[in-house]
Amino acid sequence: MKKTLLIAGALLALTAGMANAGGLNLSWNDCGAFGTELRAATCLNNSTPVNGGTIICSAIAPVVMDQLVAFTSVVDLQTTTAALNPWWLMGAGGCRNGAMSANVNFSTGPFNCADVWGGQASGGMVYIQPPSSSAPNRARVKATFAVAAPVAADDVTESYIIGFSFSGVKTAGTGSCAGCLDGACIVFNNLELNQPLGVGDYVLSNAILRQHIRWQAAGSSVTGGCPDGTPTRNTTWGSVKSLYR
Repeated sequence: MKKTLLIAGALLALTAGMANAGGLNLSWNDCGAFGTELRAATCLNNSTPVNGGTIICSAIAPVVMDQLVAFTSVVDLQTTTAALNPWWLMGAGGCRNGAMSANVNFSTGPFNCADVWGGQASGGMVYIQPPSSSAPNRARVKATFAVAAPVAADDVTESYIIGFSFSGVKTAGTGSCAGCLDGACIVFNNLELNQPLGVGDYVLSNAILRQHIRWQAAGSSVTGGCPDGTPTRNTTWGSVKSLYR
């Protein structure tokens, strides 16, 4: 009887620990379950509502973080083509340079998750295309933002972390960049949450609901499958970094 109670107690403690482990969500146009996993576009014009979309990264902190001051997020994508077509070259020198932008101000919505930054974070993002010669059909979006004064995040509330929007610029017509119809798998690889030195930083790489989304239905057929073909929590961080050196 005592042994049974000990086992039950251990399982209860493990379950409680798992319940408060935090994690990541990735969706189109809203956080987690309030957003969608697939974004399909006609690619017939340069209209942002038709061809663009917003990638919403959200998360639950693994512990109560009363002095949250900054974050760094890493999002990876892989297309169904052997190499990134011009439409996906959204970084410096690319056909659609500047087509992707980052936003951490959710004061005007959506409102289904918490706005932990309160519109006060500032920073920037970089779009790396492709990350290395060994991954010609991949890109990485890395963003770092910080707040001047610490904010608080509990370990049960899902919060908006950052949104990445890409416009429909140069999708159709004269001067357009081919590749909008290429399927892509996009993965919220990891999130580092920072507090002042000595207080405690945390890195999240596990999903709450999902940490991947697709662009076009064909995104599920990327080499290796979506999300397994794109670096995720199942890949060691050291081996992921080696792809981007």
